[in-house]
Amino acid sequence: MTTGKRPVYLNLLKIRLPLPGVISFAHRITGVILFLAIPFAVYLLDQSVQSPQSFAKVQQMLDQPLMLFVQVLLLWSLAHHFFAGIRFLLIDAEIGVEKTSARTGSWLVLLAETITLLVIVFGVAL
Repeated sequence: MTTGKRPVYLNLLKIRLPLPGVISFAHRITGVILFLAIPFAVYLLDQSVQSPQSFAKVQQMLDQPLMLFVQVLLLWSLAHHFFAGIRFLLIDAEIGVEKTSARTGSWLVLLAETITLLVIVFGVAL
């Protein structure tokens, strides 16, 4: 028996999370993405070390536009998961727990992951 005006269902499209909540949700999603990428990365590593021809084949496959997008997605996932993980470790140490510092920490995570991604992408492209 419930009392009050509790929602009967949660419409995830209507919920507006604060920035620290978005960072937390994205941290979980990037963890799943990185975990799911492990078998594919192991397969590519296995293929690339078999012979010079298989290495060239893996390089050719990774140069495809879809695979370039996947690589950028994985780089973003790695950067976000790394910096958000540091933020959560600091929160575990009771640093950045207050509302304003949590918001500032979230913005710093976004800034750090963006700079890291841009440096990697443009550093490789040059």
